[in-house]
Amino acid sequence: MSKSTIPYNETGYFSQLMCDYLAEKPELKDFYGRLPKLQNFKAQLKDKKVSVRLQSRISLREQLQHQYTGFTVSEETQKNITSLSEENTFTITTGHQLNLFTGPLYFLYKIFSVINLSEQLNAEYPEHHFIPVYWMATEDHDFEEINYFNFEDKKIVWNRPDGGAVGDFSTEGLAEVAREVEKAFGQSEHGKRLQQLFTEAYTKHKNLADATRYLGNELFKEYGLVIIDGNDAELKKQFIPYAEKELSENLSHKKVTETTEKLLDLDYNEQVHPREINLFYLTEGLRERIVEAEGKFFVNETDLVFTKEELFRELQEHPERFSPNALLRPLYQEVILPNLCYVGGGGELAYWFQLKDYFEAVDVSFPILLLRNSVLLVPEKVSEKLDKLEVSIKRLFQKQADLKTDFTHQISKIDIDFTKQREHLQQQFKDLYKLAKETDASFIGAVGAQEKKQLNGLDNLEKRLLKAQKRKLSDQLERLTAIQDQLFPKQSLQERNTNFSEYYLTYGDRLLTKLKSELTPLELTFTVLEL
Repeated sequence: MSKSTIPYNETGYFSQLMCDYLAEKPELKDFYGRLPKLQNFKAQLKDKKVSVRLQSRISLREQLQHQYTGFTVSEETQKNITSLSEENTFTITTGHQLNLFTGPLYFLYKIFSVINLSEQLNAEYPEHHFIPVYWMATEDHDFEEINYFNFEDKKIVWNRPDGGAVGDFSTEGLAEVAREVEKAFGQSEHGKRLQQLFTEAYTKHKNLADATRYLGNELFKEYGLVIIDGNDAELKKQFIPYAEKELSENLSHKKVTETTEKLLDLDYNEQVHPREINLFYLTEGLRERIVEAEGKFFVNETDLVFTKEELFRELQEHPERFSPNALLRPLYQEVILPNLCYVGGGGELAYWFQLKDYFEAVDVSFPILLLRNSVLLVPEKVSEKLDKLEVSIKRLFQKQADLKTDFTHQISKIDIDFTKQREHLQQQFKDLYKLAKETDASFIGAVGAQEKKQLNGLDNLEKRLLKAQKRKLSDQLERLTAIQDQLFPKQSLQERNTNFSEYYLTYGDRLLTKLKSELTPLELTFTVLEL
């Protein structure tokens, strides 16, 4: 397996915001804390150490022990959970939805990013202990985003009624999906291992959160990964003061709106729109927004109504019924974790950029933001085909129309580029302009019109010749575009579509060990791995 890298801004798949952040553009400095550089973690450690209370650490350790009840916990993971009550322990965190069977490939890249960064920090700062954390998005409620995974050309879907927090969803009905998975994965050694993982996770655990914990634990337990479910009454007790401020002052709406306007003024997009109250009311089968009107608080799409006193009493007695949305979840996470760095995709980090002023307003340390590793996996047979076509992998990042044009120019035996003809024509018209100036000024316009007509004619001829060559060379073009379609499904990044099972079926655990060995989180470039 060979590795190469491509700058993110040369892939065409990352936002201007992310590219400018990685380029350290000065106009973005107000929207983040410290840049993701190894030397910056020393100051981050000092800041976080001051803000983390011992009781919070103890509560976190105890609740994690409770959440792992009934699971086989590796020695490394147990050691990491236990160490959370020690003041020199800190976390490196990523979050992910509870996608069926991990969803797209980038789930693996997120996890290995936090694992490898934790190991790098442990080597750099041996007097401290750093542990990788996967925060499960158990309180999400958009089931259609997570109820499937893609395998080869098939979409494997779990159909069930929607409603409430997805982590609480019963796994009833997934036995039928397991039978479908068995047929898809086949009877090879690696296929049987995939079947076992799916069946054990989704038919022997009562809800989606437990199933996801089992799967993540099985894949990454040897690296000490700690998996946390934020939908926990004891952990949410620590968030009560911030939820009260949210309900009484609408502080996140004010601060995030101000920050968002600054980003918009710099021509960046708004990733998440703040609401006046960024909390949901959460009970079994229900997760709906809390809205305020005429001094009362309503739960959207229900008959539930609270006075301010009733709602605050509900918060004190049942903090588990209050669920932060996408904008408040980062704050909740940073309140309960001794966290130094959040690792996420470009879309995730974009909404963190809207939050720094809000974090300062509520006096919570803002983490270092790190763009997770992104990877393109290229099987050996595909690499060989590209070599025969004399096309580099980097060229496949082009839009398909541009790739076809570029490749046609490469393989055509005739020159399709009319640049020389244009230059010759323009030189001829220079002489005509000179002649026009010496005779009649009105003649200059006629010369200009004729020049434009002739150049347009050349452009049209060039386009027609290109089109004709594409037809003539269609076999080679189809071979190339078939490779691009394989590596870039739906003309998007492989990691956003393809499930890890497609590659595990061929490579087994070697896929995981290679990703572990090759991904370098602080390198900040797109990785291409030729398998």
